[in-house]
Amino acid sequence: MELYEKNGNILYILNVLKKYSDEDHMLSVAEIKRKIQEIYNVEIDPRTIRRNINLLKYKLNYDISTREENGCGYFINRDPDTDFEPGEIRAIIDTFSYANYIVPSIAKEIINKCKNMQNIYENEKLKNYKIYSNDTKTDNMEVIKNIEDISEAIYNSNKIEFEYWKYGINKKLEKVIVSRPKVSPYAIVYDKQQFYLIGIKEGNTEFFHYRLDRIKNLKERNEKISIKKSEKQIKDFAQSSVEVFGGEKEEVEAICSNFLLDTIFDQFGRNITIIKNDNETFRLIVDTSTRGFKMWAMRNINCVEVVKPNSLRQEMKEIIKEAEKRYE
Repeated sequence: MELYEKNGNILYILNVLKKYSDEDHMLSVAEIKRKIQEIYNVEIDPRTIRRNINLLKYKLNYDISTREENGCGYFINRDPDTDFEPGEIRAIIDTFSYANYIVPSIAKEIINKCKNMQNIYENEKLKNYKIYSNDTKTDNMEVIKNIEDISEAIYNSNKIEFEYWKYGINKKLEKVIVSRPKVSPYAIVYDKQQFYLIGIKEGNTEFFHYRLDRIKNLKERNEKISIKKSEKQIKDFAQSSVEVFGGEKEEVEAICSNFLLDTIFDQFGRNITIIKNDNETFRLIVDTSTRGFKMWAMRNINCVEVVKPNSLRQEMKEIIKEAEKRYE
């Protein structure tokens, strides 16, 4: 037991420095000694502490400021190559707190891991952290595993199989398995708080989207992807997808209200043409999926008028006519 404790000396010291020191909270040798006694119930000689700090600093390249350098005590600086800044940790915590694609229990585990990367003083700032969001998180525990397994299959150029479910109504709202496709996977993309698989369903040649939180019991097959797609083809499909509808790109022109401008940049990126139409509106020209643009335009129907292609304009007219009938 004594040998075990001696072998752990350098780790005890390192953990104490990581958790309890920073530029505003320097530790003396006596304070390091006391902390180790409190946390690990181990007595370490002050000379051993100094010797191990020198080993960490000069042999293992930890950025430790010493009493000889600052005149006060010891503290460990963040490594810019490996350690997250407090703002970065907070951004990660917020992302997993509010993301719809991850179940609350797993989000909580990830948040705790993030907190363990910080010292106690940064975590003190998070003690009253609250989450303010709708109850829209998935209950599918397999999303993170799906990301791992799909990434592995893409790396191996293998096809995958899975159960794909959606909501259905059978006396009550319930989840229903709608298909068990075999799919050639090409990429995973993120859009509006959801992860999507870009793949080609067996028997088809065009890309499909599948939401990862609707995928269960995914299996990698020992069967190689036969349809080769270039990186450019995958990228073009991902970038042309609006409202997560794919398809061939087509030039779409629409008249939009000025207050949609920020939303349009968020939706379509900056590879678009904007022309002032009048004081209240502008013309938008973008190469994109017409199916996806239709869904986006319908969500903003009072602020968007499709000009071309004419086929899309006519389709919008018919949708509006049918909707008007339902409200007569």
